[in-house]
Amino acid sequence: MATPRGADDEALVHEQARRLRVTMLAAGIDRPELWLYYFSIGGDVSEFELDAYLHHSLALPRLQRDMLAQAANEILIDLAPPKAPYAADLTGGPTVSTGRSAAEDGNAPLQDRNAKDRNAKHRNDPRI
Repeated sequence: MATPRGADDEALVHEQARRLRVTMLAAGIDRPELWLYYFSIGGDVSEFELDAYLHHSLALPRLQRDMLAQAANEILIDLAPPKAPYAADLTGGPTVSTGRSAAEDGNAPLQDRNAKDRNAKHRNDPRI
């Protein structure tokens, strides 16, 4: 017997809910935060229904489950820590991604950019 369009079997619905809960726990996202973000992007289930879904008491349509996943993933992007710098980012050498120095890309720390500017001025100074 085929499932209606947009409906999935119970095991899939439960697994998606379980993985969403794992993501929320790992990232420190609480239910009200997820629901508010989900609602702001067009989700239409209540916070109570979200709680029931997360506890396998209510099966949501695929679109709403995917919107919850989208909301969680967008929150994760906002929570992502800054990336670790490469040595070239700190020394002004060429970076792996662009082949240009971090200062040329505008990514060098401020004190390194100022030092580079000072060195360039000294090279062009006819008194030196």
